Amino acid sequence: MTSASAPPAVVGVIGGGRMGTGIAQSFAAAGSSVVVVEHDEAAATVALNRITAGLRQAAEREGPGGSATGEVPDRVTAVTSIAELPADADLVVEAVPEDAALKARLLAAAERAVGERCVLATNTSSLPVTELAAALKRPGRFLGMHFFNPVPVSALVELVLTPDTTGETLTAAVGWTHALGKQKVVVQDSPGFASSRLGLALGLEAVRMVEEGVAEPEAIDTAMRLGYRHPMGPLRLTDVVGLDVRLAIADHLHRTLGERFAPPALLREKVARGELGRKTGKGFYSWP
Repeated sequence: MTSASAPPAVVGVIGGGRMGTGIAQSFAAAGSSVVVVEHDEAAATVALNRITAGLRQAAEREGPGGSATGEVPDRVTAVTSIAELPADADLVVEAVPEDAALKARLLAAAERAVGERCVLATNTSSLPVTELAAALKRPGRFLGMHFFNPVPVSALVELVLTPDTTGETLTAAVGWTHALGKQKVVVQDSPGFASSRLGLALGLEAVRMVEEGVAEPEAIDTAMRLGYRHPMGPLRLTDVVGLDVRLAIADHLHRTLGERFAPPALLREKVARGELGRKTGKGFYSWP
């Protein structure tokens, strides 16, 4: 494991979707060599193209002399098997959809592919990290690293500890978070952690207000932006996160924490119609 004052030298990212590629881009920009795992060559190519585009946009924001240029894309490769993860990886982050069985299976496979000192992390936004740890032989080397969308510009990483997470593992994760230029919050494993639990409560109530005809989405979001200084209103944020993702989290918290997290009918209806937010072009807003 590399020094906690520097980014990990070698990082694996399992999953090349929006979150996975954002995580890969952030570590590559910080100086890590990154290997992204996808399920086939076509998906791997899409992931690499997304990372390259993200790095180009970051370079344009920074202007001439910015750090997100030049050799950075060359530090990112993609493979189609977890067995191809680098044996010398310092960190492997799982960033696949919110399916506990899938995550546990992939994490166990990653543990077999890398060295004993590699830290494994899940980017889940709500699933029990302790239950995922049960699939591992070395649960002390495991924790949640909950990144936020869009990862490259988000300032926060929520570090989620299980009863087995070692102090050394936490120290490494804190250092790597800071090396990315992000702030950490450390929480114990609990349904929804801190961020998803509070964020979802606000988002679900905003959906109910639309459902009840209290106000239009833009009015609700403007009230929270200007009245409470939120950078983005709860309904626009739901579009960015994905209505399907929000519904999955709500269903989980409804089961574990009770009726206050029961998903509104409007949310279910929009997901059933395929109105998932920014990624489909329509949610509570229309997207280009």
